[in-house]
Amino acid sequence: MLVSQGVDAALAGVLGLLVGSFLNVVIYRLPKMLERQWAAECASLADAPGEPAAPAEPFNLMVPHSRCQHCGHAIRWYENVPVLSYLFLRGKCSSCGSRISPRYPLVELATGLLFAWCVWRMPGQFGGLVWCGFAAALLSLALIDWDTTLLPDDITLPLLWAGLLASIAGFTAVPLASAVWGAVAGYMSLWGIYWLFKLTTGKEGMGYGDFKLFAAFGAWFGWQALVPIILMASVIGVVVGIALKFSSGLREGGYVPFGPFLAGAGFTAMIFGPDAILRAVGL
Repeated sequence: MLVSQGVDAALAGVLGLLVGSFLNVVIYRLPKMLERQWAAECASLADAPGEPAAPAEPFNLMVPHSRCQHCGHAIRWYENVPVLSYLFLRGKCSSCGSRISPRYPLVELATGLLFAWCVWRMPGQFGGLVWCGFAAALLSLALIDWDTTLLPDDITLPLLWAGLLASIAGFTAVPLASAVWGAVAGYMSLWGIYWLFKLTTGKEGMGYGDFKLFAAFGAWFGWQALVPIILMASVIGVVVGIALKFSSGLREGGYVPFGPFLAGAGFTAMIFGPDAILRAVGL
């Protein structure tokens, strides 16, 4: 039994490496796709009546093929093998020698480890794969938000619905009623905090994507898990914020997106359970 479980986990880890390579594409391209979409919508509104808009070059998750951002060198298939290609190339472009960010192999490794853990720990093969999807979406959201302060609806809303469907299918231990009320409470709680902060200070303390991500956590973990998750997200946020302040790593205006900290708390809840979060903070 353990041998079979270990083989499944190892295969899931390999799958995770491949998915992680794709997640790097999602993390980089999805915000740019949204920006192009918004720009096209603005341009269509500004065009004179009857004047056709200029056709845009295709840009999505499939085309154009991956290229070096410095010299435009088309990345060959053997230069795109997860982790191994980075090591073989010594972290540099084979054409111009420019440095390749180590985040690419780290995302691949992280996804592989998360997939292996999900299949090892979660009940049933299908249940493990469902949680693999949760982990992949959450990792993508964390890094997209860190880079761009965006939490795209293209990921948060499917993640929310997937949590409700997973409850119905029995892939989570959360009853459907708890999942539904968790989604409602998750969204409304941060929505209320947002408006209270805005009415008090005149500033926006977070984005609507944070509401939707927290609602997704309510669907996956139930309404009872929301307090532990928001506590853990706050603790992670304080620690990272202090570290960035002392290292002069804060962005202009001192703004740090909240999504990555929510994601960190979501991973903590997935791996250790919401109750473990309360114990960790002494409650």
